[in-house]
Amino acid sequence: MTTSRTALLIADIGGYTEYMGSHRLTLAHAEVNTARMLESIVHAARGFDLVEIEGDGAFLSRRTGSRDPDTTLADILQVAVAMHRAFHLEREYIVQNLCPCGGCRQARDLKLKFVAHVGDVATQSISGRSKLVGIDVILVHRLLKNSVEVPEYVLLTEDLYRPDTPSLPDTVGEITPDLEGIGSVRAYFVDVADLDRVGIEAPKPSLRTRLGSTFSAVGRGLPYMVGVKKPRRAR
Repeated sequence: MTTSRTALLIADIGGYTEYMGSHRLTLAHAEVNTARMLESIVHAARGFDLVEIEGDGAFLSRRTGSRDPDTTLADILQVAVAMHRAFHLEREYIVQNLCPCGGCRQARDLKLKFVAHVGDVATQSISGRSKLVGIDVILVHRLLKNSVEVPEYVLLTEDLYRPDTPSLPDTVGEITPDLEGIGSVRAYFVDVADLDRVGIEAPKPSLRTRLGSTFSAVGRGLPYMVGVKKPRRAR
């Protein structure tokens, strides 16, 4: 297998495990609402390819080739902000629908965080499906378990981080996690709110929009309620 220089980005919904309710109606709507939010962030990731939906997150990639590292980092930060805005807009539509169940009302507690890396990645075909493989793919996934206390952040590996990038905020945190099978690595994190200087302001949905969102949750949640579909599992 040949390898190629590739930017790797994981958008992970925080609070997913707690969000998945206990009774069947809440579980069904929680599953549908999570799918809607994942769809919205994937559609906002322009220039990146969806590798896989992984339970409560989306794994994306983009070949960088000989691109300027500063440009790669700036592009990742820009797409993270776009995905973050899309997530919050969709979350607001869900929260403001007319369904009173916990799966709809508690969506407000969900957050979105990102882990990004650039490295050498190979593509492997398994049962007709393409899969990205390599130590760099393992590394970006291992970094999902970290000590960052900021609710919504972008975590950047040392290979990707460039301190003089203009789009980085003044406040940047640093962690040195010890990753299983890899060892100690250095990574840097920024608050997504500091990246998005414009801020997120969700439009107020009309009654018609709220009704449409309500019926969408009911209709799409029915297969889970009757057992035809099974909910995704968090990592």
